[in-house]
Amino acid sequence: MNWATFPESVLIAFLVMGGMLVFASLASIALVKLKPDRDYQELRLRIKTWWWIAAVFALAVIFNKTVSVIIFGFISFLAFKEYLSLIPTRRADHRVLFWAYLAIPVQYYWVWLGWYGTFIIFIPVYLLLFLPMRMVLIGETQGFLRAVGTIHWGLMITVFSLSHMAYLLVLPETVNAAGGVVGLLIYLVFLTEINDVSQYIWGKTFGRRKIIPKVSPGKTFAGFIGGVLTTILLAALLAAYLTPLTLYEAVGAGALIGIAGFIGDVTISALKRDLGVKDSGSILPGHGGILDRLDSLTYTAPLFFHYVYYLHY
Repeated sequence: MNWATFPESVLIAFLVMGGMLVFASLASIALVKLKPDRDYQELRLRIKTWWWIAAVFALAVIFNKTVSVIIFGFISFLAFKEYLSLIPTRRADHRVLFWAYLAIPVQYYWVWLGWYGTFIIFIPVYLLLFLPMRMVLIGETQGFLRAVGTIHWGLMITVFSLSHMAYLLVLPETVNAAGGVVGLLIYLVFLTEINDVSQYIWGKTFGRRKIIPKVSPGKTFAGFIGGVLTTILLAALLAAYLTPLTLYEAVGAGALIGIAGFIGDVTISALKRDLGVKDSGSILPGHGGILDRLDSLTYTAPLFFHYVYYLHY
């Protein structure tokens, strides 16, 4: 996989994303000169971090399948590690965590093989059965249910869900003549991030009535509806260039990503509120942690994957 073999639409998509980052960088510089009395440090940090995110994303798709799978596996490792840094764990579970971490390369090995049958059941079924058994052998019953639930749910959202992005890259290229497998991944990630931004902008501009103020006070009905409609519109416009989806299928994909992205966002927000933290980490300056940036994708990645897989693969 290299630039020369990418469909033209994918190359254009990369150029557009690069142009958006250049524009944002120049705009931040202009704001500093026009209004030097204001603090734009957080904005500049966010833009700088977006450059790093874009660079990692590009590296994850321009090389061969092995490199791509390794990069996505490492992202899942960082996300799971960050999740465990937030969740209280029992001392007795430290030996069990070895097996949980080992599940990450194993899950991505199934992705690399393209072995869909095992990929789809390894964590939801085999790890669900194995980890409690390993805990039982340790003999510690105090906090058993909490430990089983938190570790397995962490694997589900940070490894199983996110690994669907990597599996998009091992689907047959010929099915999607417009954008290939990279086009599908760009479509998913771009729409998920645009949905987040759109919901924020619509909410700030027209939002009045809160949806779930105890979980995420900034989420409003106007933001949610405006974000979903914006995502549907962009999904319909971009589908012919990046996916094998028909117009009606693209509208469904846009609605799916818009709604699922919102749910993923507020689910991680509920987790952070329960733990009493504002951000899940500090690895991404201006953004917070890995989970703060991938929260929506924990829901949109598996749902979009299965939507496309059912319709065209």
